[in-house]
Amino acid sequence: MKYLHFTLFLFLVAQTLSADSEYKRFSAELEGGAVWQSRNVVQIPNTSAGTRFSLVELVGKGPLPWVRLYLKWNITPKHNLHILLAPLFYTKTGTFDTNINYCGETFQQGIPTDATYKFNSWRLGYSYNLCKSQKHNCKCWIGFTAKIRDAKIRLEQQGRGAEKTDLGFVPLLHIAMEKKFSDRWGFVFDLEGLAGGPGRAFDGALKLRSSPEKAWSMSTG
Repeated sequence: MKYLHFTLFLFLVAQTLSADSEYKRFSAELEGGAVWQSRNVVQIPNTSAGTRFSLVELVGKGPLPWVRLYLKWNITPKHNLHILLAPLFYTKTGTFDTNINYCGETFQQGIPTDATYKFNSWRLGYSYNLCKSQKHNCKCWIGFTAKIRDAKIRLEQQGRGAEKTDLGFVPLLHIAMEKKFSDRWGFVFDLEGLAGGPGRAFDGALKLRSSPEKAWSMSTG
């Protein structure tokens, strides 16, 4: 699997549960929207025995629906744990315009082929509150996240199938900032990422958040 890129349009809904008047001890954020794949090129094995092909050309760019859940536990005002459950998968049908050799199987041109793509992300992270400015109503966090990557690409045609799976661990750096302009409005910035080694991963968001009530809020970004 090579050269994977997705462009995201986000609509986010957040809900928080306040444990006391000073800070929110638990929060749950449900996030959803649409996803487009701009480039998704596959060649397995990555030798002359495998044919390089594009899943975008086979099944199209999208859009495809997606949803994920972000859970946060503020153990104290300085320390928190967070969990992200981010499933991403689809199965769509297309036809190749040439014969494709994939994972030891040959898939014929012109015959409907089911393509399954999965790239689920399960994460557990820790963050430390570097600063909390009462004057500027701002919080800054830094920490690390353990990510489990659960990936698969499968082709199936006329009862025959072949697939490549990839289950692996990726450590990520986590940084975040919350800035409130009033009791109701504020910005949230969140980034987890790592570059180097066998590859790179980045997941970032800049969100405008509205909090009409203390117990819940809505964001878009």
